[in-house]
Amino acid sequence: MNQDEKLLRDGLSALHISINDEMISKLLAFIYLIEKWNKAYNLTAIRHREDMVNLHLLDSLAILPHLKGQRIMDVGTGAGLPGIPLAICRPDITFHLIDSNAKKTRFVQQAILELKLPNVNVTHSRIEEFMVESHFDMVLTRAFASLPEIIDLTQHVLGENGVLLCMKGQIPQEELVGIGAKTTLIPLNVPHIEAERCLVKIQIS
Repeated sequence: MNQDEKLLRDGLSALHISINDEMISKLLAFIYLIEKWNKAYNLTAIRHREDMVNLHLLDSLAILPHLKGQRIMDVGTGAGLPGIPLAICRPDITFHLIDSNAKKTRFVQQAILELKLPNVNVTHSRIEEFMVESHFDMVLTRAFASLPEIIDLTQHVLGENGVLLCMKGQIPQEELVGIGAKTTLIPLNVPHIEAERCLVKIQIS
C-alpha cells in the first residue's frame, strides 16, 4: 500500500465511509489523472498528491452520506469535484456535471472514459443557459457562488421537492439572511483539513 492509498483509507475510516478496493483504485487513478493533465491544463492550484487526497477526494466524499435521489447535478464542477469522487462511490446514482470552462469539461470527459464511469456525463455550459430535459433530485455546488445566486441559477433544473447541497467553508451567515427556503446547516469534519467546512442543505419546494 503506497502513501496515497494509506492516507485515503485512513481518511475514509475517519469519515465512517466504507467502499470497496475497486473504488479506492478509481479514486486514486482520478487524482493521478488530474496531476497528469495539470501540467498543460492548469485544472487546479493544488499540486501535491497528499493535498489532492485531502482537498479533492476526502473533502468531496465528506458529503457522501447526504446524497439523496437518483439524478444529481454538480454545478461548476471544475475538474470534476465533487461529482466524480461521489459518482465512483455511488454507481447507483446518475451524475450530470456542468461547467462553463471548456478545458475543464474536456478533462472531465476524458476522466469519465478512462475511469469507465457509465453513471456520469458532462456538459460544457453555463448553468443559466442549460436546457433541462429531465429535472434533478439534487444539485451540488462547491465554492460556486453565494447562496442566493445559487438558488436563483439552479431552480430551473431542480424537480419538485428538490434539494440544494452547497459546500462552503465557514458558515455563510450573511448569505443565509433572507433565504426563505428550509435550510439546514451541517458541519463537516474533513480529516487532515484544519479549515472550517460546512454543508448548507436547502429544500426547494
